[in-house]
Amino acid sequence: MAKQAKPCVLVTGFAPFGGETINPSWEAVNQLEGLAIGRQESHIIHTKELPCEFNSALDALYQAIDKYHPSVVLCVGQAGGRSSISIERVAINVDDARIPDNAGNQPIDTPIVQDGPAAYFTALPIKRILKTLQENGIPSEISNTAGTYVCNHVMYGLLHYFQSQQLSCQGGFIHIPYLPSQAVHHSGAPSMSQEMVKKSLLAILNESLEYKPDLKISAGTTH
Repeated sequence: MAKQAKPCVLVTGFAPFGGETINPSWEAVNQLEGLAIGRQESHIIHTKELPCEFNSALDALYQAIDKYHPSVVLCVGQAGGRSSISIERVAINVDDARIPDNAGNQPIDTPIVQDGPAAYFTALPIKRILKTLQENGIPSEISNTAGTYVCNHVMYGLLHYFQSQQLSCQGGFIHIPYLPSQAVHHSGAPSMSQEMVKKSLLAILNESLEYKPDLKISAGTTH
């Protein structure tokens, strides 16, 4: 398929899983379809809902990348229990599912890519993103684990696809908290409004489209 006339970015969210009736990632991402973004509104946002399934999430992601030829790919997932926008630094080459996915798959200690690298680091300017989000009053952090469920699977698969297909995209993964409507069913669980998540996603995309070197600021942990 021919490339789009106007440059674009691709943002993905997930279908609900684990007994939830909604997934905050898709609830927020779905609002972005068709919006213009970047300096002088240079890019259009396209969105895609991914199934929460190990065997089909990457197929859907790769099809969307091949369709849109995006400059930036931002994958978004739910992390119930986290209180901040978590900007993921690294994905590891293992599936180790605590619960089955939506198709009943539950891989344990299984490589995502046989003989692939142990890990991939994000292709997003995570420190600049962190600084921008915090300056805008949005709780945010650099996360050093995307887990071992479908979110990590998608992040690793995305970055492996960039390398294997020699794509010059920027891309990575962020986790977001529950929506308030979910948190009321999980005693003590933090939440974040859909409006703040949407604001975060737009800020992340704008920062990624600047194509500037990342900042060297401390965001490490002691554990």
